[in-house]
Amino acid sequence: MTLAAIKVAVLRVILITLALLLLIYGGDYVSVAYRIPKGRQQFGTVQVQRVYTVKLKNQKTDYMFEAPEPQQCVHSLFPQLGLLPCWYRQQHRTEEVDY
Repeated sequence: MTLAAIKVAVLRVILITLALLLLIYGGDYVSVAYRIPKGRQQFGTVQVQRVYTVKLKNQKTDYMFEAPEPQQCVHSLFPQLGLLPCWYRQQHRTEEVDY
């Protein structure tokens, strides 16, 4: 294979990959926006605990815990409608906030 043929093949693979990712993301959005399959819940809630980390002057860190709060999430593969997916939110139930 020549160098030009390799470049064309690599470019073709990149374009096909991007097209597939765009198609999957678009299908995910349509399934959330139009409730496909019918009767599917679009949104869910997950209990999330916020933890504030405070750097002290003596080079130590203090942690302040808040009570868990319900946060809305979306039942999808990717983040949609400004919300994180429920599968991701369930794996990350604590939020650290540097204060």
